[in-house]
Amino acid sequence: MTQNANLPHRKLGTQGLEAGAIGLGTMGMTMAYGAGDEKGGTAAIHRAYELGVTLFDTAELYGLGTGSNEQLLGRAVKGFRDEVVIATKFGFDLSDPQNFTYGLDSRPEHIREVTENSLRHLGTDHIDVLYQHRVDPDVPIEDVAGTVGELIAEGKVRYFGLSEAGPDIIRRAHAVHPVSVLQTEYSVFERAVEAEVLPVVRELGIGFVPYSPLGRGFLTGAVKPAAEYPADDMRSFDDRWQPGNYEKNLAAVRELTALADDKHISVTQLALAWLLAQGDDIVPIPGTRSPERVAQNTAAAQVMLTPQNLARIQRILPHGAAGSRYPDSMMPSW
Repeated sequence: MTQNANLPHRKLGTQGLEAGAIGLGTMGMTMAYGAGDEKGGTAAIHRAYELGVTLFDTAELYGLGTGSNEQLLGRAVKGFRDEVVIATKFGFDLSDPQNFTYGLDSRPEHIREVTENSLRHLGTDHIDVLYQHRVDPDVPIEDVAGTVGELIAEGKVRYFGLSEAGPDIIRRAHAVHPVSVLQTEYSVFERAVEAEVLPVVRELGIGFVPYSPLGRGFLTGAVKPAAEYPADDMRSFDDRWQPGNYEKNLAAVRELTALADDKHISVTQLALAWLLAQGDDIVPIPGTRSPERVAQNTAAAQVMLTPQNLARIQRILPHGAAGSRYPDSMMPSW
């Protein structure tokens, strides 16, 4: 299997981390969007690699304590492991997968336990980026940064990342061990990071990886109301799909689609190109288990948006989508 080098590379921060301009998120291959699909997921990972994608994102959480998502990724990249960047995450209490309630656990001993499990599940001797998945209010971020710094010194991890952290946490962590990259939801639908978070990461020389860059699929245009999704699909309870919000968001996507049609691209490519235009320190990680979608997504790196295009998008969605991105119980607090 050979890799096409046409996908532009970007620097993620100032610690040396680099990746292709579009990455691949693997969460949906095993959870959150209906039944898992290892065959499709593996095919998508292989196609992504062929097209120049180098950043592959997984997490302990995505296997709900079983390691299934990391194992899928590890098997898929085995033939080219040293040519790609594997990012995974710790930070949840998954000791009882049957009664999982998003409990947090970033105690140093737990970080080490999860890291050893992730190394084994991925079939690798090092993790390229190790993220704290969610800030744990019961564990000082200084202890978290110090523990990941020790793992980096030991050669088990290369770069330290944070996910859904606010400015104060980012600064405190960075003072203990350099944070290479921050991962947080960001898209034309979700704009909360623009006010305070992006300025801080840029001040500190930290790269930015937007997850859910396609609004959890809403920006693909292939959507239906929340009630038509099965209970194990997060779109069944996502506020953006609920009556009232759904209709407003669908109307916005139709306007975006009209602009995309004018440029002879898909609305998906428009949304990704918009993100890439927000700064050369950004590498989004759209998730899919479709090789065809992977090809469409990576092609977005070649799309150039004019100032007029960007202004039109801003008029369509000046503040992002209608509806909250998470239920209150799951909403990160900055």
